[in-house]
Amino acid sequence: MAKADAENFPVAPFFLPAAWRDDLMTVYGFARLVDDAGDGDLADPAGAAALLGVAAPPAPPAGVTPSAQPTPAETEFRLALLDGLERDLDRVFEAALHPGAAEAPRHPLMRPLVPLVDRRGLTPEPFRRLIEANRVDQTTARYATYQDLAGYCTLSADPVGRLVLAIAGVATPERIALSDAICTALQIVEHLQDVAEDLARGRIYLPAEDLDRFGVTEADLARPSASGAVRELIAFEADRARTLLDRGAPLVGTVRGRLRLLLAGFTAGGYAALAAVEAAGYDVLAQQAKPDKRRLAAKAAAIFAKGR
Repeated sequence: MAKADAENFPVAPFFLPAAWRDDLMTVYGFARLVDDAGDGDLADPAGAAALLGVAAPPAPPAGVTPSAQPTPAETEFRLALLDGLERDLDRVFEAALHPGAAEAPRHPLMRPLVPLVDRRGLTPEPFRRLIEANRVDQTTARYATYQDLAGYCTLSADPVGRLVLAIAGVATPERIALSDAICTALQIVEHLQDVAEDLARGRIYLPAEDLDRFGVTEADLARPSASGAVRELIAFEADRARTLLDRGAPLVGTVRGRLRLLLAGFTAGGYAALAAVEAAGYDVLAQQAKPDKRRLAAKAAAIFAKGR
């Protein structure tokens, strides 16, 4: 849960009502748990496995240095963990539908979802999509086209925005479409910030068709700093993300009050991250471009005032 402070956008800022903050942190806890299970980043994978009824993780072979890229056995364990989390998600909705009669969720980060689902009338679909995105990560390490990548974002990013709208009770088809554009943009920006880290995990989220277009090879992405071709590629992808943010930003103007400020913060986080990438000269290999908090606050204020 402490990882919330490292995100590009405010997860549950102080200005929201306490109930909203609790609900958003509950959703964040679920999303972080699923991501860490899929990435092999759980602090106690054996403990999580025991809670979820999953076989213990494989022990690393003696004398072998652990690699950032999972072995087949580690991948199998991650998939089993994700299956276990989906079964626990089933328990969440059963417990919400049949309080006192159904088995309670087993993982402590899943249990707060029960009253949230009941109170807000949430559906399983966005939660299942987040789990499915992490399953995809176990089997798909490259994306041929931008459309393929955007399809992945409908699993990995868009559900979060939809959950925010549902918690606020303002979900409509029009708002959902705008939210999806913002969330896909935020995911693409995060991929740009994490090119080197993702490559170390064996993944590339830059579409292969764009690598070819700019003459960039995987070896180029493994260098300590970006070549001119890599910088041009990152600038191109950043422009795509900015276009998506511009498309979705009018969502802010469709709501009022504290929710408007929250959505302005989400959107500003994307713009501030893009500004950081640009300020780094699009060299995302030499360092991870992180948004300036003051720039983020100023951009959020401007979006809040304009409604886009």
